[in-house]
Amino acid sequence: MTDVLRAAAHHEGTSLVEIYQNCNIFNDGAWEPLKDGDTRDDMMMRLEHGEPIRFGKDMEKGVIRTSEGHIAVADVAEVGEDAVIRHDAHAKDPGLAFALSRLSNPRTLENTPIGIFRAIERPSYDRLVREQLAEVQAKHGEGDLQSLLNGGDTWNVS
Repeated sequence: MTDVLRAAAHHEGTSLVEIYQNCNIFNDGAWEPLKDGDTRDDMMMRLEHGEPIRFGKDMEKGVIRTSEGHIAVADVAEVGEDAVIRHDAHAKDPGLAFALSRLSNPRTLENTPIGIFRAIERPSYDRLVREQLAEVQAKHGEGDLQSLLNGGDTWNVS
């Protein structure tokens, strides 16, 4: 979780982090299978950019693309290592990240992916506005709002 929070803090623009936390009144123990040392490796897939998406106590499970184009969890011994998808957190298309988020079974918590689903580098709106203002100021100098409002390039509405 520390790596995810660090990446979110250093990411320019918006970052969304989902944290699974029990509520001792309404869902006490809800995330226990993901915390329990006996079950967590079989339930949780850790997403790491550029790495095959494999999990399980002996890394025997993997995420593959089916002949229909969907993704599914399969036994790596049956499908082969080459069939396992490599995680691409920097893909422009959000399809894989969304499909991975849908693999988890909310009742049993099987196939729960954790980690960085997507990390797209694009300029933030704030940076684009500041660059645009700097460009205008470099071209025309510091602006004067009062002279703009009292200038000749105005419309009269009657």
